[in-house]
Amino acid sequence: MTEPNDGDDLSQAIGAELPYVRRYARALTGSQKSGDAYALATLEAILADASVFERGLSAKVALFKAFNRIWSSAGAPMDAAEAATPTEAQAQARLAQLTPNTREALLLHSIEGFGAEDIAEIIGTDADEAADLVRIAREEMSKAISGRVLIIEDEAIIAVDISAIVEGLDHDVTGIARTRAGAVELARKTPPDLILADIQLADKSSGIDAVNDILSELGERPVVFITAFPERLLTGERREPAFLISKPYSEDQVRSAVSQAMFFASTETLGA
Repeated sequence: MTEPNDGDDLSQAIGAELPYVRRYARALTGSQKSGDAYALATLEAILADASVFERGLSAKVALFKAFNRIWSSAGAPMDAAEAATPTEAQAQARLAQLTPNTREALLLHSIEGFGAEDIAEIIGTDADEAADLVRIAREEMSKAISGRVLIIEDEAIIAVDISAIVEGLDHDVTGIARTRAGAVELARKTPPDLILADIQLADKSSGIDAVNDILSELGERPVVFITAFPERLLTGERREPAFLISKPYSEDQVRSAVSQAMFFASTETLGA
């Protein structure tokens, strides 16, 4: 990646990486609203003091490092007593039990694709410690709660692969749906604790519509979306996913996103 040299280059560099900061922030908070607020706070901090964006780093690392400064000063898990709802309190209680910086390191590595040296730069440690944080995160997240997962995916090979990954995390797959109607029918039959959905389905229907149908009928629950075009759902201009991974995906991405989502007991209804 090139290093930005002037104001226009800086704006372009930040604009290109901002969707991925939103994705990271949403996964950390379990909420589009909260995640986007942290992303906005990062931009405001850079506008107030350009030195927050370190010019000696790649644009992506510099932006994520600026975000981490905002997050680390205000984004630590709150006390359960401060949570707005019982489900939020439960999520915060789980998060508080994790080793500090492990979730950040795991998301930076598995979802955003950073290596140990870049993670170390972003969170302020050394490469060995960053790699160790990723390892600890995997161990701790593997002990997370298990539940029922509905997979909405129209490509058979991908569906089977995702199902194997999910079952490897000790979750039960309630079924695999290829269409909007099929997804709703499966959800009615066995209500899932988490939904993992593609965006484009076999009958040209939308995975977002399928999820919204399920949530409106059965109530809120965490959702992970998989899409070949993540930028389209990371604009911050409408209701969008809190948990989003890109196609082609890696096993590590699916494992991390599902484990993170299981910590949060709600998701926001999305706009198609």
